[in-house]
Amino acid sequence: MTDAVRFNEYGAVDVLRVVDVERPVPGPGQVVVEMRAASINPGEIEIREGLLHHLFPATFPSGEGSDLAGVVVEVGPGVTRFATGDEVFGYTDLRASHAQLVPAFESELAPKPAGLSWEVAGSLYVAGSTAWAMVRAVDAGPGDTVVVTGAAGGVGSLAVQLARRAGATVIGVAGPRNHEWLASRGVSPVAYGDGVAERILAVGKPDALIDPVGGGYVELGVTTFGIAPERIDTLNDYEAAERYGAKTDGNAEGARIEVIVELADLAARGELDVTIAATYPLREVRAAYTELAAGHTRGKIVLVNR
Repeated sequence: MTDAVRFNEYGAVDVLRVVDVERPVPGPGQVVVEMRAASINPGEIEIREGLLHHLFPATFPSGEGSDLAGVVVEVGPGVTRFATGDEVFGYTDLRASHAQLVPAFESELAPKPAGLSWEVAGSLYVAGSTAWAMVRAVDAGPGDTVVVTGAAGGVGSLAVQLARRAGATVIGVAGPRNHEWLASRGVSPVAYGDGVAERILAVGKPDALIDPVGGGYVELGVTTFGIAPERIDTLNDYEAAERYGAKTDGNAEGARIEVIVELADLAARGELDVTIAATYPLREVRAAYTELAAGHTRGKIVLVNR
């Protein structure tokens, strides 16, 4: 038997349980990974609460978790890229990474760079692929001024850095306590709230908008800043995106192991800062999601297997 996070019904954080389950057996092309680190993400809250049932219905009892880093402990038939003892990172699409032992296809994994911490390696898939896709969606590059909302969050903190690497001038919307962090990475920080449009325009006229947050920024981008809708990408304002013709590219457009390997190499070389806000033992999964739901987290919250 082995520990894994499960929930038997949709609901608040208290539906989560850490329970004994049968040890996973790898199928063809699969390995079993002993989890070292697996981050948590806002989308998992929405799935657990049933808000995304129309897109990602749960079959109960349901596991959860996509991001993954750990050590291979068993290989299935046909596996050629990995052997027992290999340190790997990547993801699983089986809603299974919040567990001691995680089944994953070898195509979803890559060797973990030696200089990369477990916590960072286990945080790259959802947030990293989403940030990569959003920067690509708005075609950020030299000469552009790009606004990023939620600029210190899991996705935003990576998007501001990737947009800067692409050569853009970046304005990051975030709370004051994150302004020093943003400025140290070459981002012009702006506080959210009343008057945010004026504060953004005081820095520069935006050419593109990356919006992980929602809450009216798409409309602001089109009607106040005059940004072309095809250069706006949002994760949480689908109604406005449909109304104005903005994009909604996210994890699905970047969900490839090659993208995660690219980001991991940057992080291992110190060229991408993946900030770890907090770590929690697997058995404290409720506390981890409670902190995430409270908002204002800089970077990622990670479950660890201890």
